[in-house]
Amino acid sequence: MRFRQVHLDFHTSEAIAGIGSAFDAKQFQDMLRKGHVDSITIFSKCHHGWTYHPTTAGRQHPGLKFDLLKAQLDACHAIDVKAPVYISAGLDEQSYWRHPEWSRRLVNGEVPWAHTNDRAGYHEMCLNTGYLDQLLAQIEEVCAKYDADGIFLDIVSPRDCWCNTCVVERMKKGDPRDAALIKQQNRDVYLNYTRKVRAAIDKHKPGLNVFHNGGHIQRGDREIAQQNTHLELESLPTGGWGYDHFPLSAGYARVVGMPFLGMTGKFHESWGEFGGYKHPNALRYESCAAIAQGARVSVGDQLHPDGRMEPATYAIIGAGFAEVERKEAWCVGTRSLAEVALLSQEACGGNSAAGQMAHGNAVDEGAVRILCEGKVWFDVVDMQADWTPYRLLILPDGMRLAGELEKKVKAYIAQGGRVLATGDGGMAADRDEQLLDLGAKAGPAGTLDPSYINPRFATAWEPTAFVVYGPVRSNTATGEVLADREDAYFNRDITHFCSHRHTPNRRGAAGPAITVGKQGTWLAFPACQIYQEHGQQIVRDLVLHAIQRELGGQQVETSLPAAGRLTLQRQDEHKRDVLHLLFATPSKRGKGVEVIEDLIPLADVRVSVRRGKKPSAVTLVPEGTSVPFTYEQGRVVFTVPRVECHQMVVLAD
Repeated sequence: MRFRQVHLDFHTSEAIAGIGSAFDAKQFQDMLRKGHVDSITIFSKCHHGWTYHPTTAGRQHPGLKFDLLKAQLDACHAIDVKAPVYISAGLDEQSYWRHPEWSRRLVNGEVPWAHTNDRAGYHEMCLNTGYLDQLLAQIEEVCAKYDADGIFLDIVSPRDCWCNTCVVERMKKGDPRDAALIKQQNRDVYLNYTRKVRAAIDKHKPGLNVFHNGGHIQRGDREIAQQNTHLELESLPTGGWGYDHFPLSAGYARVVGMPFLGMTGKFHESWGEFGGYKHPNALRYESCAAIAQGARVSVGDQLHPDGRMEPATYAIIGAGFAEVERKEAWCVGTRSLAEVALLSQEACGGNSAAGQMAHGNAVDEGAVRILCEGKVWFDVVDMQADWTPYRLLILPDGMRLAGELEKKVKAYIAQGGRVLATGDGGMAADRDEQLLDLGAKAGPAGTLDPSYINPRFATAWEPTAFVVYGPVRSNTATGEVLADREDAYFNRDITHFCSHRHTPNRRGAAGPAITVGKQGTWLAFPACQIYQEHGQQIVRDLVLHAIQRELGGQQVETSLPAAGRLTLQRQDEHKRDVLHLLFATPSKRGKGVEVIEDLIPLADVRVSVRRGKKPSAVTLVPEGTSVPFTYEQGRVVFTVPRVECHQMVVLAD
C-alpha cells in the first residue's frame, strides 16, 4: 500500500450541469504533485447512483459528456500515482427510485439514512435483493474496462433489515423477530455479498485489492475484517471521531496483522463539506500520528462538480504528506514493541460473558484515553490474538470471565503474565466472585454513587478522598491495599439530599478500592467508563500508577505533556527500534469540533526506554543527528533537543 493517499469523494446531483467541464489532466496532476500524493481513490459510481463513465450496468450522470474515470486513471498512471476506484454499494438513489422494493427497511418500514421520501438524503439498499446482481454487474464492468488499482465499496456491513425479502426468508426459518435469527441472516447476507464481489473482481483481475467500508472495523470479528485485502480506518477527528479514536482502531488493526491506513479528512468538520479546510498543522499532525501507529495515511477530499482540483486543498494535504514522504523509510515493515495489551470489550462481545458488558465501546475508548495520556504504548487484542508477548493484560470494566475467555486469561497468567482489572474485570460471568488473585475477595456491587477513593500513595494533590462518579464494589483485602474506599452518607433522593450535586463522604475507610495480589491489580470501580464520561485526572492517575507498579516503571518514560503521544516500533530488517514522539493540543470549537491550529515546539524532552541491550547509537531521523545517551539498569536515557509536532528517534542495535 502507498503511504500518501487521497479519497476523492464525488457525490454529485443530477440537478448540476457541466460535470467535469473544467477537468484538465495537467491541473489534476499538478495538484497531486503539490499534495505529494501517491494514490487517489476516484469514482465510478456515487451515492446518487450516477456513474462517471459510459456504462451498460448503471446510469451515466446526465451532466457528464466524456469518460471522466478514464481521464483520471490515465492522468494518475502517467505520473506513477495509484488509483483505486470507488463504487457506492450501500447507497444508490437511481436504484431506490426505480426499485424501492430493493431498499433496506427498518422495523417500522422506514428506509435508513433519509428514512422517508419527503426528506433530503440518500436511501440505503438491501444486498439480499435483486440490487446485488446490479451492483455485481457494475463492479465487473469497472474491472473489465478500466485499469483500476483496487475497488473501494462504501456503506456496507452486516445490518438488520426488515424488507419483504429478508422478513420472508426469516419466516421460513422461524420467528422473523428472533434476534439470533436476524443476526445470523445479517452475517450470511454480508458474507454472500463479499464472496460474490471477490468472484466478480477475480473474473477480470485476480487478487485486485478490495475494501468494504462500513465506517468501523468491529473488534473481535476477524472473519468480517478478512473479507478485505487491507483495512481503511475511517477516523475524522473533526467529524465526531475525535483524536482518541484512531489509536484504538489502529491498536487492533496491528494485532489483526493486515496492512492498514488511517483515513482522516481535509474538511473543517466532515464528509460533504465544500469550502471547509482544517489548518495545515492539523493535517500535518494527523499524518504523523498515522505513521507513528504503523499505518499509511488517507485524506478525504471532495471534488467540485466541474472537476477542477482545489489548490488550497492540496496545499494543506501537502503540508502533511511532504513530511510523511521524508519519513517513510522508518515506517516500512514495522511491528509493535508494546508491553501492554488491552483486551477490547467490543472484541469479547460474543463470549459467554457478553451479558455483563453494558457500556459498549465507551469502555474501550476510556481505556485508550487513559493509556494515550499516560504515554503507555499498547496494542488492542481479541480472543484470537497471541497474548504471550505482553507483560501486562488489561481487563477493562465489565470483562467478566467464562468459558474460553477464562481459560485463556488463566493460561496467560500461568506463563508469567500479569493482569490489571477495572470494575468487574476478572470476575465470574455468573456470580459475584473474583476468579483471579488480585488481592481481594469480591463482595456485593456498590450501591452508593458517587463514591470516594483515598489513595495510600502520593498523587498530584495532598492526601484526601477523591470523588469518583460511579460505585466501588465492596470487597475484602487478601493482598496489599493501594487505596481505600470511603462511602457517601446516602444516595441523593427525593426524600433526602445534600448540597447542589451529591452527598459528601463519611470519613474513614469503608473497604479497599485498589488491591494487589499474586496475579495482578484490581481497581474495584469502572475506571475506564468513568474516565470516558467525566475525564477526572485522578481516575486516570490511579490506573496509571497501577500500571507503572505492575511493570516496574513504564516501558517509555518521558517529560512530554499530557497531550503528548508516543509509540515504539521495531524494524527487524534494519535491526533498529523507532520511537515516535508527538505533541499537539486539540481544542474544542463550535459544538464539539476538535481543532488543531498551533503546533507548539517542546525543548529538551527527556526520554527513558526500557531495552534489553545497549543500543549502538541513538539518532534523530530523518535529520540524522546523533543524540548522547546513557544505558544503565536496562534503560536507555537521552534528551531530544526539540519536538515540533512529530519526532522520530532510532535506537540501533
